[in-house]
Amino acid sequence: MFGWGSDRSASELPVERGPLGVAIGGGIDIDTLSLQANLAGAETAMPVPPGGMLIVAAYGEARLDAGMILSRYYDADNTILQVLSASAAPGDDLLDVSLYRPWDSVVPAGPADWARWRGSSGLIGQSRYDADGLLFDRFWGDGAGRADLVEFVETVDDGERRREIHQSCMLYARPLGQDREMLLINIERDLAGGASREGGSVEFIIGYGLMAADIRRL
Repeated sequence: MFGWGSDRSASELPVERGPLGVAIGGGIDIDTLSLQANLAGAETAMPVPPGGMLIVAAYGEARLDAGMILSRYYDADNTILQVLSASAAPGDDLLDVSLYRPWDSVVPAGPADWARWRGSSGLIGQSRYDADGLLFDRFWGDGAGRADLVEFVETVDDGERRREIHQSCMLYARPLGQDREMLLINIERDLAGGASREGGSVEFIIGYGLMAADIRRL
C-alpha cells in the first residue's frame, strides 16, 4: 500500500518449492508425538526423531513415474522430510510422508566389493537384510529372489547450485511396536562430480512414516 519494496523483482522473491511450498531457509513444523506413541517401548535402530522445526537447507525432486513425484526437504544435518505427490506443485495433495535420518555408511574398496553390494547376487535387493542383527524385509519388489534396485535422478537445489544425483536404492522395513521402521539402502552418484560408475558409498538411512496432518509449513 505504501510502496515499500515495490522495486523488488519477482525473481528476488523466495522460490516456494514442492507440495509444501517451502523456500530454502524456510521452516517446517514436524509433529512426531503419534509416531513416538506407536513406537513406545520398542528398540529402534536409532533414537526416534523428536520432531519440531526443520529448517530447509536444500530441496530435492525426482519423477518416479508419470503420476508420482518425490520431493525431499533436507536440513543442515541431512535429515530428510520426504513427500510423494502427483505434481509437486505447492498445495498438491500429499500421498505419502516419511521422515529419514542417516544411520550408517560404507565405502566399498573396489569393483569386487561393489559387486558384493550391488551385483547380480549382491546384498542390496535380497528379500531380507541383516543390519547387525536387526532383520529388515524387503518392502519393494515381489518374489523370494533378489529384486532390481530402484533407480532415479534427483535434482537437489540448495539455493546456490543444482546437482543431479543418480540414485540406486532399495527399501526395507520391519514391524516395530504399533508401527514400522524403514531402512533405505542407497547408492548415490553425482552426475557432474566425476564419481565412479559404481558410486561413492552405500548409505543406510532409517525412516518412519508420518501422516499429512503431522507436518505444516511455518
